[in-house]
Amino acid sequence: MTEEKQTELSCYNCEKNLGLNPGQKIHRSEECPHCYANLHSCKMCEFYDTSAYNECRETQADRILEKENANFCDYFVLRGSGSGGGNSKEDILSAANSLFKS
Repeated sequence: MTEEKQTELSCYNCEKNLGLNPGQKIHRSEECPHCYANLHSCKMCEFYDTSAYNECRETQADRILEKENANFCDYFVLRGSGSGGGNSKEDILSAANSLFKS
C-alpha cells in the first residue's frame, strides 16, 4: 500500500501553510493570512528559479526586480511545493542521494 504525499503550499516568507492548491488562480492583491506577504509575487511563482536568467524560467516574462512584491506578470502560476527559490534544500539532497544509491 503506497501512501501519497499531499503537497502543502506554504508562504515563501513565514513558511506557514496557506491552504491553497498549487496552480490555483489568485488575485494580485492576495496576501498570506499569517504574515501578510504578497502571494502574487515572483517568489510564489512556479517559474521562479534563482539559478535562471533574471531568476525566472519563463523566457517571455518581463524582468521584475522586486521578487517579493505583488506584480502584474501574465505568466504567474502559483507554485506547487513548499519553499520557493528554485531548488529547495530537500530537492537538492534528494537528487544527491539518488546519485549515490546502488
